[in-house]
Amino acid sequence: MILGLTGGIASGKSTVAAMLRERGVTVIDADLIAREVVEVGKPAYKGIVKYFGTSVLDETGVLNRAVLGEIIFSDREKRMVLNEIVHPEVRKEMRLQATLAQERGERLVFMDIPLLYESKLTYMVDRVVVVYVPESVQFIRLMERDEFDEEQAKKRLRAQMNIEEKRKLANYVIDNQGSRSDTQKQVDDLVTSLLAEIIP
Repeated sequence: MILGLTGGIASGKSTVAAMLRERGVTVIDADLIAREVVEVGKPAYKGIVKYFGTSVLDETGVLNRAVLGEIIFSDREKRMVLNEIVHPEVRKEMRLQATLAQERGERLVFMDIPLLYESKLTYMVDRVVVVYVPESVQFIRLMERDEFDEEQAKKRLRAQMNIEEKRKLANYVIDNQGSRSDTQKQVDDLVTSLLAEIIP
């Protein structure tokens, strides 16, 4: 079974992904792959430089993610162009990794995709797990974690689908408002029930 793992920015999805890995479950990280596919010389890198120009590169020719981030979070059209360049390459690599995991005999594979719903990628997974905290908590965590001011935090939240919408669409919800051990228990219970379903 392939599950999509998603949530909102600063909802604690990375924490849940780490807990799954600790249990020996394969988690394919879309963000990590997205960084790999834009490395110098790769097709997505060439596409980005062609569209955005060399101003999004640092002095060594590597993609400057902070500069690119400021551009795309302020301009929806440019964000969509970037997604059209990067996402096909990411999807290709994720499918490859999922196939390899299944060939190794793994019963559960999680695809960690932050923008699963926004990018309309639910077709890639059998079911969806949303890591949830209310938007007010996301807002506070964003400002603390990334040292954003209020406007920067609001901009990041507006760039994503509302967390309440994601919660409604999910097959499973991990509520990450409580303690770490509370979240851990939810993760353990979910894995146990999924494995019981696959291997009756």
